[in-house]
Amino acid sequence: MSGGQGAQSFSDWAQAQRARVEKALDEVLPGAALLPGRLHEAMRYAALSGGKRMRPLLAFAAGELVAAPVDVVAYAAAAVELIHAYSLVHDDLPCMDDDVLRRGKPSCHVAFGEAIALLAGDALQSLAFDLLARTPARDPAAQVALLAYASGASGMAGGQAIDLATAGEAIALTELERMHALKTGALIRAAVRLGAGCGRPMSADENDALDRYASAIGLGFQIVDDVLDVEGTASSLGKTAGKDAIQRKTTYASLLGLSAARKRIEALRGDARAALAPFTTARRLLELGDWVMARTH
Repeated sequence: MSGGQGAQSFSDWAQAQRARVEKALDEVLPGAALLPGRLHEAMRYAALSGGKRMRPLLAFAAGELVAAPVDVVAYAAAAVELIHAYSLVHDDLPCMDDDVLRRGKPSCHVAFGEAIALLAGDALQSLAFDLLARTPARDPAAQVALLAYASGASGMAGGQAIDLATAGEAIALTELERMHALKTGALIRAAVRLGAGCGRPMSADENDALDRYASAIGLGFQIVDDVLDVEGTASSLGKTAGKDAIQRKTTYASLLGLSAARKRIEALRGDARAALAPFTTARRLLELGDWVMARTH
């Protein structure tokens, strides 16, 4: 039921969960041999065999706190990953960030053309909600509403709109944090809550603790991304490096400087760990927090 914490290393645990979500994605994505084949091929290209799968890992780790069946969490994790995959397809389009490289391979619109890429993103989003509605969680309707809110104008899409509107402008730290709380943090918080929604009911204090943990992880993830955009390479990141500076975007690295940005990451790591105090065991969430803050790609 718990996914087997035991003595299993974090690396082995993460590999096992990635395999679970990859299997779930492969099952639910339509086959390329089915009509319309080109659209289905693009959907599979965008969603399979790539990425850190951080959001699914967070869902699995939260599921372990509430003794959630891993096969149920796998489909909730797949749903949130489908939303993430759709957002990357759309973010890379020429009308958005205009990026030609994603996960070490040509972006979806480069491989399939803009029209099919746009439709593939739309279809991945629709599939996510269809899947989540059919996942036997404690309250499927609440799960769907949670993911919809995190994905829409009050979440990820709204954050992206703010990002586009402020490109090339100097914005304050509070505005930057608000934007990324929507653009990046909302889906990360949803991933944690979706995993937790697959098991036993939680108290208000436990829900609040998980939300504070996820908020710290979401902000820390974005600051690490900003630092890596300065220090990383396309080969190490699997995407174009240095594009924030090219697009004159305000980032944590540009606003705080690299040294202060790293200190902020460490502070958020501490915040994430402290938020988990109400739980008797939160091993995988703790390990994920450390992994997110220390990652190099």
